[in-house]
Amino acid sequence: MAVNVYPGGMELRVIEACCSPIGDAVLAASEAEELASAFKVLADPVRLRLLSIIANCDEACACDLTGPVGRSQPTISHHLAVLTDAGLVSREKRGRWAYYRVVPERLAVLRAALGG
Repeated sequence: MAVNVYPGGMELRVIEACCSPIGDAVLAASEAEELASAFKVLADPVRLRLLSIIANCDEACACDLTGPVGRSQPTISHHLAVLTDAGLVSREKRGRWAYYRVVPERLAVLRAALGG
């Protein structure tokens, strides 16, 4: 802490900030709500694994996801629907199969919120 001495011997201690002032980087309440919803979706280990698998491929067919995750087709379909509703993956139907891709813009928003 710095000390300034003024004429007459008066000392004034200068308080230095411990960090930068809070500014525009703080999330608005509505942004925090939206991000919290997306992070809640990812708080499930099965959904997080599914997103990880899809992110590491160009696209993934729902039929190919049961083995790596070790869950039944209905369970995988449910979790994929939750990821799709949250906007984290997109779905394209081809015949009787559904193919999933990550929505990079949506993941970028989550990454940015974490400072990455």
